[in-house]
Amino acid sequence: MKMHLLPFLVFLFGVTTCSFGQEQEEGGVVQKEVISEAERAKQEAEEIKKKVEAAEKEAKAEKKAQKEAEKANKKHEKLNNKINSVKKDIDKNEKKLTKISDKMEVDKIKGKLSPNDIEKTEKKISKLKVGITKKKEKLVKLQRKL
Repeated sequence: MKMHLLPFLVFLFGVTTCSFGQEQEEGGVVQKEVISEAERAKQEAEEIKKKVEAAEKEAKAEKKAQKEAEKANKKHEKLNNKINSVKKDIDKNEKKLTKISDKMEVDKIKGKLSPNDIEKTEKKISKLKVGITKKKEKLVKLQRKL
């Protein structure tokens, strides 16, 4: 009976050793799969993080560009308003100049003006002409900026 028992024990020992080796191998494969899944998840998380950071950076750059465009637009509008204001001033002073000149000529013809009045009116006219030329120079400078 001991003889029959010995092959049975050897067979049993072989089977248990073999099955234990397979379990360890399967456990190793499972652990490798778990580790590889964890690594994949980690890599995916890093990729997602990089994409989010890139999107945030792009949004920030877009926002900055939009602010700069708005700032440039405001500057352009302000410059246009200044140009329009200077043009109005020039027109106003030219109308004033023609009005004063016409009135002076009419009063000269009628003989209502004294030499002092004529001198004062001519000074006014010369001041207006100087002011108009200055405003025109300013207008040219503003238009160059535009």
